[in-house]
Amino acid sequence: MLANPSGPAAVLWDMDGTLVDSEKVWTVSLADTARWLGGALSAAAREAMVGSNMARSLALMFDDLGLEADPERMAQAAQYLTDRTGELFAAGLEWRPGALDALRMVREAGWPTALVTNTLRSLTEKALDGIGREHFTVTVCGDEVPRGKPDPDPYLRAAELLGVAPGSCLAVEDSPTGATAAERAGCAVLVVPCDVQVPAGPRRVHRGSLLGLAPADVEISYAQARSERVA
Repeated sequence: MLANPSGPAAVLWDMDGTLVDSEKVWTVSLADTARWLGGALSAAAREAMVGSNMARSLALMFDDLGLEADPERMAQAAQYLTDRTGELFAAGLEWRPGALDALRMVREAGWPTALVTNTLRSLTEKALDGIGREHFTVTVCGDEVPRGKPDPDPYLRAAELLGVAPGSCLAVEDSPTGATAAERAGCAVLVVPCDVQVPAGPRRVHRGSLLGLAPADVEISYAQARSERVA
């Protein structure tokens, strides 16, 4: 039974920076990839990549390094980045504050859940080895939809798999890219920033961390975001 029928039909979780502190891992693997390409990634380019998908991150990297966007070279860089990130993921990922308790609370309250990430399936599986697959009813990865975040496709697919309307879902995100994707899908968005600031928006409510998140907080966040959406 749901904690409150007036709350969301499902809770959709981002992964990197929201549940696990993996943006720091991506910072290492992206910097290593830039060095492999013969350059150094700027701080501005790295910030623009937070929450992004593989294709957009590589496009930003090649532009930042002043490299021609040669498809073969970009494919090689994508493989290098995937392999390097996989090595780091396999070493273990740290939870974001309160994330594990929040996941358990949401499942115990009866809300269906989805993991909705721009990360490739192969890397997500490595992360799930540590996170635990039991927390999620379904999982959607960046290479399983036509377009990744900031497009709405990942969230639309998650809602479809759960059999609920996107507008009845609460998405939990840490980045502007992810929050935009959830908004475009019609979801209410609970923003819990990690490495970058996320601006206010008409479908967003902000919270400092996941520490102490209770069923009532989920319901209130969903209601506030929906009221902001129609304001």
